[in-house]
Amino acid sequence: MKKSVKKVLLGSVLLLSSLLVACGNSTDKTESSGAEGEMTVEVIAKGFQHDFWKAVKSGAEKAAKEDGVKMNYVGPKDEVAVAEQVEMLNNAINKKPAAIALAALDTNAALDAITQAMDKGIPIIGFDSGVPGAPEGAIKANASTDNYKAGELAAEKTYEQLKDKVTDASKEAKRIGVVSQEVNSLSITQRTEGFVDKIVELMEADANVGKGKIAVIGHDKFKNDVSEKDAFVAIEVRVPAEVTDSAGKTEAQSLLEKKDIICMYGSNEFAAKSIINADAGMSGGRIGNDKVIAVGFDSGALQQDAIRNDKFLGSVTQNPVSIGYNAVKLAVSAAKGEKVADVDTGSEWYDSANIDDEDIQALLYE
Repeated sequence: MKKSVKKVLLGSVLLLSSLLVACGNSTDKTESSGAEGEMTVEVIAKGFQHDFWKAVKSGAEKAAKEDGVKMNYVGPKDEVAVAEQVEMLNNAINKKPAAIALAALDTNAALDAITQAMDKGIPIIGFDSGVPGAPEGAIKANASTDNYKAGELAAEKTYEQLKDKVTDASKEAKRIGVVSQEVNSLSITQRTEGFVDKIVELMEADANVGKGKIAVIGHDKFKNDVSEKDAFVAIEVRVPAEVTDSAGKTEAQSLLEKKDIICMYGSNEFAAKSIINADAGMSGGRIGNDKVIAVGFDSGALQQDAIRNDKFLGSVTQNPVSIGYNAVKLAVSAAKGEKVADVDTGSEWYDSANIDDEDIQALLYE
């Protein structure tokens, strides 16, 4: 009898131990939603080198706090570090979060990771330039600026001041310089294309210019079929070989040194800063509202100072806080299985007349 009791007790202990071990290994639900059931959202940006991404982070933090979720925000060292970002995406997937928000540097490089997230049932929200070319159904929604439209806005505001220089009857050559940080980022490419296409459209509508008289030269991605020697106006797009201050400054300076330059456009904070730094290195400077018209995109302390001091005509700003905020809000909703849709986070023109307005100040960052 004693022996039977011992066997029963031993069996009970072993059964209890097995149950405890089994419970201890069932971590899928906990890992996918954070400690003690807390939902986790992984946010993977394009980098940390610009103040823009810090502003995006502040919006993401605000949304995470409102929704009571855990948010992990990461990004590679710069916006050409594709392999580093893909590694971050893989690490995020391995954590089994409730959702991922991604601003992809190179969708093709991230395809395997994106497919893995789909297989694991992890919803992905695109933000900023999103995840263009991702497999159907992989991206539930995007929180981003309509960058082509924002580039058009910059062109429209620029042309208001540029028109007299472009359409005068003289046959002297005229050149518009464009500094674009890179050609891999869809958002920056769209801003460049939006600006160039709209400037061409506005100039061609003027009788003194006409169709077929505007050459787009420089980088192969943006060139048109008009020869520079036959053009009334040349739009020259420069893309630095690497995303460094010195490389950006070199490209901007090469444009500013041309005698026929009448306008400069920088399609993001990096490009605008490159123009400002290049001008500072030139004797007397060339940019200014009564000299070479300069226009930018995004914000930053240098850019704001240039606008206040009439070195820049103005700039277009996104709403980086709104981008980060809506990215996390969409991620949380998608994680809950709710229906989500794209959010246009908007853009605004600012210049010396409205830069200190409360609604504009809310969109700027330093």
